[in-house]
Amino acid sequence: MIDIHHHLLFGLDDGSLDLDTSVAMAEMAANDGITHIVCTPHANHRYNFDPAENADRLAQLQQRLDGRITFGLGCDFHLSFDNIEDAFENKTKYTINQKQYLLVEFADLMIPQGIADTFYEMKVAGMHPIITHPERNHTIQRHPNRMVEWLREGCLVQVTASSLTGRFGKTAQAMAFSYLDKNWVHFIATDAHNLTSRPPVMSEAYKLVENMYGKETAERICVTNPQAAFYSADFPPQPEMLGLYEEEEMRPRKTFLSRLFSTK
Repeated sequence: MIDIHHHLLFGLDDGSLDLDTSVAMAEMAANDGITHIVCTPHANHRYNFDPAENADRLAQLQQRLDGRITFGLGCDFHLSFDNIEDAFENKTKYTINQKQYLLVEFADLMIPQGIADTFYEMKVAGMHPIITHPERNHTIQRHPNRMVEWLREGCLVQVTASSLTGRFGKTAQAMAFSYLDKNWVHFIATDAHNLTSRPPVMSEAYKLVENMYGKETAERICVTNPQAAFYSADFPPQPEMLGLYEEEEMRPRKTFLSRLFSTK
């Protein structure tokens, strides 16, 4: 299995606190069957994102490990105005392995109405957004149909393994399975932060998906699609997503600066 969302690098955000914890998290992941990890520190108002510092922490971690895991670098990219502007100016700063796929995270309390147009512009600029854990976002839980427009724009979706197993509550679990029912899930990832409450394990979620949707689906969202994101390959053919084109026609686009934080 390949984990594209993992707060493994120590001392950079609310993930691993020290090198020993990072080593233990990597070993736990390997024992769970994870072969690749994308290290994804936060980039938000609380944590500074420094690619050089990230690379240094990863080098320290690799010196302590035995090569059982292949590592990459990425970012848990908060969709703030400043971050978005910086991403357009530095197109590979935040992407997975400095290529094309970008993990994007919404704030819990407010999602800009014009964000679909930003996603469109990101794709035009060569960045492919992957919406992280929408099943856990309180705004999306209240307004689940907002996902439709983002999927229409070609966004990909990553759900958290622990959402499927119920660790984040019944609402997140139900939403995650509803996305699977509609073929809206492209990735399962751990979003691991520690060894206990947010552990780096995927196998239980893999088995749930395999039992309910079949091995082909489990392999696609835990191995094949994540491999494409890790190595920046063309995205594999996917099953048809259900429920995307049963409502209104697409609206005209606005420019990035005029509508990013529009409330209309």
